[in-house]
Amino acid sequence: MTKKIHISILINGIFILTVLLFVLDGWTAFEIKSPVIKSFTYLGIIILAPPTLIWNMRRLESGKWKALSSILPVGVLVTILIIGPLKIASASSAWRTQTIVYESGHLDFRKVEFQMQDVGALGYNKRTVEVIYLTDWFMIVGPVEEGIEERVEWTRVDKDINELGLKFP
Repeated sequence: MTKKIHISILINGIFILTVLLFVLDGWTAFEIKSPVIKSFTYLGIIILAPPTLIWNMRRLESGKWKALSSILPVGVLVTILIIGPLKIASASSAWRTQTIVYESGHLDFRKVEFQMQDVGALGYNKRTVEVIYLTDWFMIVGPVEEGIEERVEWTRVDKDINELGLKFP
């Protein structure tokens, strides 16, 4: 394989991974916990779409491959224009745990947390959610069950984590 093919595979692979993480984080219960990965994903989707499209249109030789490899970047560019690049960039902040409210007695990686998201000049978004940690970087988030305080498997712990580093008076 030539150097051009290796570069094409690398560029398109990184772009596809970024698109996959963006779609999973934005439209499913799967969320990115790591601020670095989330920022790379959300800002990368904006930054990588045009160069990937240009690379595929200029460097690929076959007309069939040019057409096929341009579908995803064009679709992403249209989506960026519909949603708005500023809205995507402002959503690049990860939710950070402030307090672990409940811990599961059965599964160590399942918790109910109070989380906050820094949205810049607009302040902070706040939520209380049930979290299942897949790794330290990725989690599945869902609504808190009704009557959780009465359920035997949940233990109230109220641990302050303060990942945002906010100081309260």
